[in-house]
Amino acid sequence: MDSKKNETPTAKKEETEWPVANMVLMVTVVVLIAALFSPRNPKIEAESKNSHIPDFLQRQTISAPVVEPDEGLSYDFYQDSCPRAETIVRSMMIDLSSADKGVPANLLRLFFHDCFIQAPPNLTLKGFDKVEAIKVELEKACPGVVSCADVLALATRDGILLTGGPFYPVFTGRKDSHESHFQEALSDIPSPNHNISQILSLFQRRGFDERDTVSLLGAHNVGRISCDFIRNRFGNFSGTGHPDNTLASDFMDELRLQCQDGHGITQVGAPTLSPAPTPTMATLIKGNSKPMMMFSEQLSVAISSGSAFDGHYYRNLLRSRGLLFADQQLMANNITASLVRTYASDDGTTFRKDFSRAMLKMSNHGVLTGDNGEVRFKCALPRSHS
Repeated sequence: MDSKKNETPTAKKEETEWPVANMVLMVTVVVLIAALFSPRNPKIEAESKNSHIPDFLQRQTISAPVVEPDEGLSYDFYQDSCPRAETIVRSMMIDLSSADKGVPANLLRLFFHDCFIQAPPNLTLKGFDKVEAIKVELEKACPGVVSCADVLALATRDGILLTGGPFYPVFTGRKDSHESHFQEALSDIPSPNHNISQILSLFQRRGFDERDTVSLLGAHNVGRISCDFIRNRFGNFSGTGHPDNTLASDFMDELRLQCQDGHGITQVGAPTLSPAPTPTMATLIKGNSKPMMMFSEQLSVAISSGSAFDGHYYRNLLRSRGLLFADQQLMANNITASLVRTYASDDGTTFRKDFSRAMLKMSNHGVLTGDNGEVRFKCALPRSHS
């Protein structure tokens, strides 16, 4: 008699269920091991998902540095108290930057002031109205919850992304100061005419080394600079009776032509892969009270990799074509000059990585948390004056 005929339905069922059960168990174990030993920080990873960064910016992200926040700061600080806070900031930055391409650079400068003087800068600085506009929308959603300091930190990061810069995580939970320090904002930050010793000293006092300093000054890839800050390089520079000898003579001639009419802005679009147009081909916009000049690749023949946050700022320095004296001074020190050459040598990958780490470090510098500050209702005024 065939033994298979003696098998009961129950026996057949058990025989087929065991392999399936074993397979499920093995898959479960593998998943658990992967989760337990994964080196990624889930909160950093969450912050870089599509829900946080527009799809068209995903290609700009890089691996975020793993850094522990200062006491009082954390990822997703407003997760419970104002869950849409970061979404509101991001959405507003997209709208504001679409209307005015200069917004990201202006906020980056504001953020720099804020971190250096550890207090909100005066509202006369460009971009302050944009911070206030974002704050208004947040007050509608979550009154008195999100600080202006956090608004600026988040908006700056999102603005950097919108200009093609790298992603970096932002810790939140900052508080605003009880007062503003406008005079400190003017006197305690690097000047366009500072030499390399002065620049390094100011940064080192705040815990930034040479690599941090050189990468942070790479923010001059974007933005615009008043001709008032560079015109002194054309003639009696620092009382020498001569032009600035660190500035290439052909570049000096181009700058003179751009600034000579006393008003106008040289516009910069996408970085060009072709030789720069002559100064007479530049687009000028009249009617501005001060002559302005964009930090511009179009004023050189350097070839861009196609992103504003690449190595063209550093390649310009190698050719003595830094817009500011302070920029060109990075070539006056062996350590900083070596870093300039490193950042100029590739497509911007090394610079972008170091810049993101330095920005994260700067965003955690000297912040106010807990009872050491307040959450302002209006960014221009302490609560006592609101």
